[in-house]
Amino acid sequence: MRTAKNNIVLIGMMGTGKSTVGALLAAEAGLRLVDLDQMIVMETGRSIPEIFAEKGETFFRDTESRLLGRVLADDGIVLATGGGVVLRQGNCRAMLENGLVIALKASADDIIARVGEDENRPLLAGGAKERIIALLEERKNAYDFAHHTVDTTGKNAEQVALEILTRCRG
Repeated sequence: MRTAKNNIVLIGMMGTGKSTVGALLAAEAGLRLVDLDQMIVMETGRSIPEIFAEKGETFFRDTESRLLGRVLADDGIVLATGGGVVLRQGNCRAMLENGLVIALKASADDIIARVGEDENRPLLAGGAKERIIALLEERKNAYDFAHHTVDTTGKNAEQVALEILTRCRG
């Protein structure tokens, strides 16, 4: 990997495999896994649905940006981000400056199959299928800044992790 820091940053829509693939990547590459959504939960003492319900999305995004900056100060991590981290340009810049950014993508059908009616995903409230299709359309170019893009459709986490490691070492 040829970046200022020895970090791999995984971005992409929910359900593309960031957390699962991130754990495999970290183990294989000898790096530490950091899950940004888990950090937010630990920092606030609330679940993500509670944060959205009680404090709102702006509070969530502010917390996400603050913690992203803190974690990117580290070296030797695999960072699994939340799907919406790319909604702020400052976050995108910080990720590019502090690691190799890999965008994971998947078909709408695969994402729907993976996340279903997951109650821990507040952005899916009111019908997962419709919301996923709408989010994919809204964010269709949001992940384009990544150094590499890996399609996870029809692949298991091991296959995706291997593909990423091959790109990082290539």
